[in-house]
Amino acid sequence: MKKIILFLSALAVSSLALAQVKVSVRETAQDQPVIPAEIYGQFSEHLGRCIYEGIWVGPDSSIPNVDGYRTDVLEAFKALKVPVLRWPGGCFADEYHWMDGIGPKENRPKLVNNNWGSTVEDNSFGTHEFLNLCEMLGIEPYISGNVGSGTVEELAKWVEYMTAENGSMAELRAKNGRKEPWKVKYLGVGNETWGCGGDMTADYYADVYKRYALYSRNYSGNRLFKVACGASDYDYNWTRTMMQKDRDKMDGLSLHYYTCKGWTGSKGSATDFTPEEYYNVLAKSVEIDEVLRNHEAIMDAFDPDKRVALLLDEWGTWFDVEPGYNPGHLFQQNTMRDAMVAALSLNIFQKHTERLKMANIAQIVNVLQAMILTKGPQMVLTPTYHVFRMFNVHQNATYVPSEYNCGTLVSAEGRVMENFSACASRDAAGALHVSLANPSLDKPVTVELAFDQLKPKTVSGEILTASDVHAYNDFGKAPAVAPAAFSGAKVSGKTVKLTLPAASVVVLEVK
Repeated sequence: MKKIILFLSALAVSSLALAQVKVSVRETAQDQPVIPAEIYGQFSEHLGRCIYEGIWVGPDSSIPNVDGYRTDVLEAFKALKVPVLRWPGGCFADEYHWMDGIGPKENRPKLVNNNWGSTVEDNSFGTHEFLNLCEMLGIEPYISGNVGSGTVEELAKWVEYMTAENGSMAELRAKNGRKEPWKVKYLGVGNETWGCGGDMTADYYADVYKRYALYSRNYSGNRLFKVACGASDYDYNWTRTMMQKDRDKMDGLSLHYYTCKGWTGSKGSATDFTPEEYYNVLAKSVEIDEVLRNHEAIMDAFDPDKRVALLLDEWGTWFDVEPGYNPGHLFQQNTMRDAMVAALSLNIFQKHTERLKMANIAQIVNVLQAMILTKGPQMVLTPTYHVFRMFNVHQNATYVPSEYNCGTLVSAEGRVMENFSACASRDAAGALHVSLANPSLDKPVTVELAFDQLKPKTVSGEILTASDVHAYNDFGKAPAVAPAAFSGAKVSGKTVKLTLPAASVVVLEVK
């Protein structure tokens, strides 16, 4: 009981301090980085119903589809402006043998997905299906190569099959219906090699990486951006070892960070949580700021020119599987709490893009903190989807620094977080966008945006909030969480003033 009292006391003090926040937007700042669209990257794994039913239903399905891809999900992807999609895993990638997923469907072998629920994988969605999807939607594919159970030759031939104009692999590709090579930029050399991808030490993997990377060639004008497997969460030694041994051999280094209560026992419910649990989750999620800074500092020591990119290619919330679903399929609902995690996280990522060049939330459909949920022919867009769609105005925009002082809260687990979040950017047309988040459950925030030079004439925006932070969008029901036009921002001289409701996300366009 004492712990809870301390927590609520800290929250009350912080809420009073947060009554007003002034954000100084430095729109005249020079030489600022462009926010890569890839910060809004997605992740798709052969896990549960992410691929099958989520993305792929097959051309003979009664669910409306385009060449086997379900139509409603395709349209949702388009509105989201998905910049990059990682596939086929995850842990599945290091048991995936790409030749099982090419050729006539009836001849493709079946396998048991040992990582995720012992589901039978029929390989009907393979290289052609994935790369054609990316090409259709203008998405950059990010291939995760099999290092754990694969061979150097296998990965080398996969790269050749996908990208070479000539040779035996190109002939095999043409035989399977695709004459022209695809463009494939991102190649991950293994996944979580410290765990499900091979249970390796950093020193051992650093040597393994060089072999696999060496034989993954560039063909026909296609240049691979080679990503070495990086650390989990707080494993700074892994990053240090990889930078010491392989920094000249890689273009990027990955990092995984999940907002998870723990890896044993209950992870907590996605929908049924207390205020204390709400703040614990948010405080854990924003700790990524410190984690990124620590990994970046190590990379800076070995690579001061920032040639090697940091890629947060798995992140998001991880709760208990919804009752009635296969525990190995990682299907969880998605509430306004998840939307707050997404908004707070994206605002942090955008401040790190001198080094951080990609982030891939886990996962795009039906798994963990998904954008989209499906149930047979039904589909819903999650609160997290709406945050990503609202925030995509920042993609490829120039970062605009902003400064503000706000209150803090201390979670019951002892983590300290700011009780307000903001980030700004300017797009190619000159419009300024500001994304704002108020994580407080019960206190609105009065915000004043003050500009260096800009004299705003118009301001418009969208808001995402709900009457209850536990709200989520369910099948067969009207959406409980959906964006709406926000008319609460007003121009006043060289400032814009507004009030953020409790537990809300707002994106403004200022001209």
